[in-house]
Amino acid sequence: MHTHHGIDYVELKVSDMQAARKFYTAAFGWEFNDYGPEYSGIKGAGGKEQGGLFLDASYKGVRGGPLIILFSKDLDDTVAKVKSGGGSVVTPPFEFPGGRRFHFTDPSGNELAVWSEK
Repeated sequence: MHTHHGIDYVELKVSDMQAARKFYTAAFGWEFNDYGPEYSGIKGAGGKEQGGLFLDASYKGVRGGPLIILFSKDLDDTVAKVKSGGGSVVTPPFEFPGGRRFHFTDPSGNELAVWSEK
């Protein structure tokens, strides 16, 4: 079901498809639909695609643009998985009203965040 004027799909530009897939699988357990060397669909619940990775080998990453924020039931475990998967924590976990969050960059330099409830 699609929601009128709702965010329906998110794409991340990556400079290395294999490194990106390896990172997001290790850090978040994501699975992908393979559409060839230049595009991978991100599988959500029930296998429905909720986004994708698209290859641009010259891409240098973006910080400071729109921020994609993921949710975690265990923020400290997610921090560890991001680090061990090859990501870099750029803003360590901090508290805010309603929870905690941290920011990281993926192997292509994209900045995302993860939050959890207190």
